[in-house]
Amino acid sequence: RVPLPALTEETRKIYTKQAKSEAEQSRISIRNIRRDIITKFKTLQKSSEITEDDERKGQDEVQKITDLYISKVEQLLVSKERDLMEI
Repeated sequence: RVPLPALTEETRKIYTKQAKSEAEQSRISIRNIRRDIITKFKTLQKSSEITEDDERKGQDEVQKITDLYISKVEQLLVSKERDLMEI
């Protein structure tokens, strides 16, 4: 076993800041994936492979999934911040 010293207040704040940064990067990645999929829907609709209704339904579904995963990232961030700031 390797003994690890307890985290100082300063270290906790640094780790919390890093967790927030990682969460923001995750949100950006999720939004980029959403953008790519919506662009694909628009391309398919313009080439008449899907109807406008199908495009709208697809975009709505993608938005619901995006919202779900962004909320999961938020929940994980709140949980991690709580863990880090615990003494």
